[in-house]
Amino acid sequence: MEQHGEAMELIIRGFDDKGRGMGERVAVPNDNKAVATDANTATESRLTVRAGQVSVRPIPVPYTIPGERVRVVLPKRWRRGKGREARLLEVVERHPARIEPRCVHFSRCGGCVWQHVDYQEQLAAKERSVKACFEAAGLDADIVKPVLGMEEPWHYRNKMEFTFSPEGRLGLHAPGDFRTVIPLEACFIAGEEIVEAARTVAEWASAFGLRGYDKQRHEGLLRHLMVRQSLATKELMVALFATETPDAVAETVPEAVEALKVRLRERCPSLQSLLWIVNRGLADKTDVEEMFCLDGREFIWDELCGFRYRLKPQTFFQVNPVQAERLVAIALEQGQPQPDERMIDLFCGVGTFSLPFARRTKEVIGIEIVEASVEAARQNAADNGVTNARFIAADARRGLDEVLRDHPGVDLLLLDPPRSGAGGRVMRKIGRARPKRVVYVSCNPATLAEDCAVLLPFGYQLVEAQPVDMFPHTAHVECVALMVRKGASS
Repeated sequence: MEQHGEAMELIIRGFDDKGRGMGERVAVPNDNKAVATDANTATESRLTVRAGQVSVRPIPVPYTIPGERVRVVLPKRWRRGKGREARLLEVVERHPARIEPRCVHFSRCGGCVWQHVDYQEQLAAKERSVKACFEAAGLDADIVKPVLGMEEPWHYRNKMEFTFSPEGRLGLHAPGDFRTVIPLEACFIAGEEIVEAARTVAEWASAFGLRGYDKQRHEGLLRHLMVRQSLATKELMVALFATETPDAVAETVPEAVEALKVRLRERCPSLQSLLWIVNRGLADKTDVEEMFCLDGREFIWDELCGFRYRLKPQTFFQVNPVQAERLVAIALEQGQPQPDERMIDLFCGVGTFSLPFARRTKEVIGIEIVEASVEAARQNAADNGVTNARFIAADARRGLDEVLRDHPGVDLLLLDPPRSGAGGRVMRKIGRARPKRVVYVSCNPATLAEDCAVLLPFGYQLVEAQPVDMFPHTAHVECVALMVRKGASS
């Protein structure tokens, strides 16, 4: 059995869903030495060994690559399944795809996990991951296409959320440690003006000696900073989350609030929205109790696939606009919407898919449980002159029942559920509704495969799955899958 503080040698067999390498060794009873096995004798999840040796489950090792031989040490109080992972000491045998990370904060902040992996190898690993999920669900993995990557996989994020430490330092959480904040000198996945805005706010907080929020004591002023910028319009939003109103702060630090506006105007010329948001709740979230607009307006304009969207601090919107346009284009290509067809957009959000599909169909009905998103979708439809899309605030099952009761026939159904997937009950309800085509947009290939398998007994065939790399240098991958009801006319 492994002991904490013990150095050992492992062979990395694969990645887990967090992007960590999974290392294996064979332990010999009554012997403290570790013996690495040949790659052909190990499975992905457990070693099968003979002749007096014992099987050992994989050990997660961040910042490694499958095929590498590494030396690691286990942390104190090592317990499997409790979020523990080994610490990398040395890469004994390097993978050819190992490269030097670009960011000085890599491995210290939680923003990226694969900057040490060549980008083409990242894409190959994501394709293998999607195929493995399909195989595990009993689906044909051959229909999975190569992952669509980015030509320039840096500075792609249009939104970042930063956290203040109790001392007032601004940065990102350390991996797996929400009490430790790593101040940032640079960030290579965020837009450059987003990083500049964060630096400006960090310097402002330091100059005025403003304290951050202590999550244990539940005291302090500054909690979070959200910065988002449109790639299309260049408009920038800066939203500061605090426990007091700006007027209350002005009473104790008279020049602070005005100085924040002046500094951001000088250093961020694209600023169109500066918001001060009050959040006194105990949960470590960017909740909005009160909102004060210090400069500009309460939203910024963004564009996607020729449609304009109002983005507020609470608005959920794709954070990689370049790949988001490809995602919509793939969904349209797979779905093949026709002018005489009726479509349901399940988990529709603010209408990212609803509006482009509405231009090509007779009617689109969007279903979304978050009422603020439904209101935003209606506003976005009005702003873009889309009159054949309507939106219902309801959970997926109840919303489907309501729509199908009033409109029994549906030709096309698109769903874009959260990472947990749509679930068996929703998928069976979709199967009974018998749409001709189902387009499933997913941020989790495991739940995508499980949900698609549920539709097979209803006479559906899985035609293709197209992975899209929305988050370079992380283990996450989006996927668009098409299922067609057998015998349905095109």
